[in-house]
Amino acid sequence: MTTKTKYIFVTGGVTSSLGKGIIAASLAKLLQAQGYKTTIQKLDPYINVDPGTLNPYEHGECYVTDDGAETDLDLGHYERFLNVPTSQANNVTTGRIYQNVIERERRGEFLGKTVQVVPHITDEIKHRIQILGNSGDYDIVITEIGGTVGDIESLPYVEAVRQLKWDLGENNAIVIHLTLVPFLSAAGELKTKPTQHSVKTLMESGVQADILVCRTEHELPSDLRRKLALFCNVREEAIIQSIDASTIYDVPNLMLEQGLDKVVLKKLALKSDTPDLTKWNKFLELHKNPKSEITIGLIGKYVELQDSYKSILEAFIHAGAENEVKVNVESVHSEYLNEDNIKMKLSHLDGVLVAPGFGERGIEGKIDAIKFVRENNIPFLGICLGMQMAVIEFCRNVLGLKDANSTEMDPKTSNPVIDIMEDQKNITDMGGTMRLGAWDCHIEKESIAYDVYQSQDIKERHRHRYEFNSDYKEKIEAAGLKTTGYNPETKLVEIVENPSHPWFVAVQYHPEYKSTVANPHPLFVAFVKASLKHHNTK
Repeated sequence: MTTKTKYIFVTGGVTSSLGKGIIAASLAKLLQAQGYKTTIQKLDPYINVDPGTLNPYEHGECYVTDDGAETDLDLGHYERFLNVPTSQANNVTTGRIYQNVIERERRGEFLGKTVQVVPHITDEIKHRIQILGNSGDYDIVITEIGGTVGDIESLPYVEAVRQLKWDLGENNAIVIHLTLVPFLSAAGELKTKPTQHSVKTLMESGVQADILVCRTEHELPSDLRRKLALFCNVREEAIIQSIDASTIYDVPNLMLEQGLDKVVLKKLALKSDTPDLTKWNKFLELHKNPKSEITIGLIGKYVELQDSYKSILEAFIHAGAENEVKVNVESVHSEYLNEDNIKMKLSHLDGVLVAPGFGERGIEGKIDAIKFVRENNIPFLGICLGMQMAVIEFCRNVLGLKDANSTEMDPKTSNPVIDIMEDQKNITDMGGTMRLGAWDCHIEKESIAYDVYQSQDIKERHRHRYEFNSDYKEKIEAAGLKTTGYNPETKLVEIVENPSHPWFVAVQYHPEYKSTVANPHPLFVAFVKASLKHHNTK
């Protein structure tokens, strides 16, 4: 639609966690719904090369793309909103920026010059920002800059934005600044001063915000908007209110009401039309008007932090709407599950999902939970580690291998039914070295998985080091746990099912990463459907 890629930068001020990712994704949805090919990228200011080595308590879940990038969870929002896959190019960290520059310096590419933050680091940032734009695949690239304006870590990114705005020229790059307008209950009024200070801090780095998006709990009156426009050097029409919403999926419509897309397109000298949100609003209607209600237990060891399982929670929202059912997700901490309390904690549930994870903490609770749902015919979905625990539970309690385990938990187990992958045995570096990204899976026809996917050949995303030990495959299958999906090249087992159970499926991959508003993941849709059936027959 356009001849030259346009750039939108989203910065944040006052405080973190205001929702830059949701605003960026919502704007992208509105632009996409007008026919513009749009993508979003995230610049993260931390020095880790990627979030792959970060504890979920630190940074929420690590989201994995088709091409194997371990990325920020905001990329999940981008995919869920736009229904367009992201890639390595969509997430850049300070660690990766510095790593690239240092490697180039070691190769002598700077010809003996002193390597500095300006211009070398900022040039690398500018290069990374423009990779997607230069591909020719997009009309508009939205770049979300992590952190808060004024942070030391963000300064090189803000400087790179200043330079790029200058380089690209008028109408080709704009800055949206997201801030907080707090309500002081003691004074009974909204306060603009934090936003004024935030905009001033941004201007001190040479960047003028073109649009202000103000997070608020209350409507912004017109006199307050005029005040913000005057003191922040922003036109009144470009003061956008972002009021708290009942669901993140309301935000595109709220931004449409506020005219964010129109202001953006006007500033980029692009044609504005009415976005076609028919499918989006159909999903919202189903999501907000369910005919039934079920409760599914999410069993994991990071349940205190919802962001640890963000993609799973969102996949339940998509699958719930598809089934016209409200899915209440009940978090169950696996570390505190045992044979004494398991009936009380799980018997009322309509379905149970055992979540992914790493390490031995909380493992026995997961195994006890799987034993309970297997014996009580409660629909079960195991993901990654959840599948491995399902295999261990079956081997211990059905096959009679009492010491069956994973070599991740017990390297000396005499029955390593889950073992480290062959190509992982000599790897010492932790970051970016797992089996990552989309891999092929061939599905047996006589299976729940085939009924779910309606195809024998699928591709799903992975993130693991350990696998089903094929030496035990014959014994396990003879005892009743079937392997119904495998990688055609490596023969790695991808799916196990228990045919004597109403709905018992466990997968080595992460189906939650591919669930979007437009395409709810079929495995989650089928799991929710089975849980609803269980609910109705109790």
